[in-house]
Amino acid sequence: MAGGGTRNWRLVRADTDAVPPSARRFMARARQRRLRAAMPWLIGAGVLLVAGGLAWVVYGTSVFGVRDVRVVGAVTLTADEIRSAAAVEPLRPLARVDLDGVGARVRGLPAVDRVLVRRSWPSAVVVEVVERTAVAAVPAQDRFLLIDDEGVPFRAVATVPEGLPLARLATPGAGDGNTGSALTVLAALSEELRDQLVAISVPSPVQIRLELRKGRVVIWGDDTKSERKSTVATVLLKQKGDEIDVSAVKVVTIR
Repeated sequence: MAGGGTRNWRLVRADTDAVPPSARRFMARARQRRLRAAMPWLIGAGVLLVAGGLAWVVYGTSVFGVRDVRVVGAVTLTADEIRSAAAVEPLRPLARVDLDGVGARVRGLPAVDRVLVRRSWPSAVVVEVVERTAVAAVPAQDRFLLIDDEGVPFRAVATVPEGLPLARLATPGAGDGNTGSALTVLAALSEELRDQLVAISVPSPVQIRLELRKGRVVIWGDDTKSERKSTVATVLLKQKGDEIDVSAVKVVTIR
């Protein structure tokens, strides 16, 4: 061997034609199998990446932040009063708004009976309120407290709204016995009595008295059998007399 018996080696890339077709097909099928095996993982990773990105946009940025608080159903309250009570942080991610917390704060307004809070994508919180409806006005010094059918005082006004009777009560409230008696009687009155009613006076649960127009009065007694008493008193409205006593419904008097 020339040069002291050493050999010089040289790497040569074999032409693809040098690989048998069967071997090429085998390798192609192997690559396809590896690709098919990896595909679910690749798809899963892609889905997680997209979902993570969307979650970050929705929960972590102001892209879907609150830009409007819409108020529905307000009558005596103003939309600004409700928005102020709702206290929704501007641009807070809509998905992270505590709807229950917003509802609880709005429900704290005395005039609000019920409230529903919902999201309106992409950027609004909707606050739907049902306000309390006044059934009577309670004189209180130089103003009048409006109470609803549960006895809850919810608004003070300077004058009595038209068509609303007075309720002469010492301590109006949902847990007050006299208030409860007044509401029971008011709910039982016929349309004729309602039309004539000026005030209901309840110094105690057994001393209920209706003050009607033209100075007429109805002695009601307690709030038991109120529907029967209403029927009898309505009939007696057609009779002459300034005082109708239906406290003992079986022994009715008119003077």
